[in-house]
Amino acid sequence: MTTGRFISLEGIDGAGKSAQIGRLADWLRSTGRAVTTCRDPGATPVGDAVRAILLDRHDLHLAPTAEMFLYMAARAQLVNEVIEPAVGRGEWVVSDRYLLSNIVYQGHAGGLGPEVVRDVGRVATGGRMPDLVLLLDVDLETSARRLARPLDKLENRGDGYRARLRAGYLAEAARQPDRVVTIDATAGIDEVAAAIRAAVAARFPEIS
Repeated sequence: MTTGRFISLEGIDGAGKSAQIGRLADWLRSTGRAVTTCRDPGATPVGDAVRAILLDRHDLHLAPTAEMFLYMAARAQLVNEVIEPAVGRGEWVVSDRYLLSNIVYQGHAGGLGPEVVRDVGRVATGGRMPDLVLLLDVDLETSARRLARPLDKLENRGDGYRARLRAGYLAEAARQPDRVVTIDATAGIDEVAAAIRAAVAARFPEIS
């Protein structure tokens, strides 16, 4: 059995995570790996219900701490139902967002403080951290241009909020260079996919 691995993709909205998840999973499968994909929040009945509250219920106004705990509840279920079992089977898990999103969105940009969110996250995840975080970085102009659709609650918080998000992500990448690899996601889909494959191959020599 191959060793299971856990990779998460992060970035501000419009960075192109959704477009790259499937491409990365397909490439990993082409190397003979079994792959499970998921999104956070989501990927479980509990996670999908929480996701609807967090992103779609524009009539609900959550306190920052309540918002953080809802994300953590969905993530705890995701770890228990999806991530740990898959990694235990020797599969590679590729997740659209994970704990770093909370640290940036509620910690850096939302005012709770990154260390507070990090501490709660250790409990919610049971210590399960990604083996590699791929940060897809785009400037705010590119992000806004790509979001040509109805926005969810977080996307509607404006340019100032998005600027704090990007700054928070870059600060976390600098803080965790052993875990977070920053990818220039302003390029075309194929170029970004190639950069992601190169980063994964560099981090996991067994894949080549």
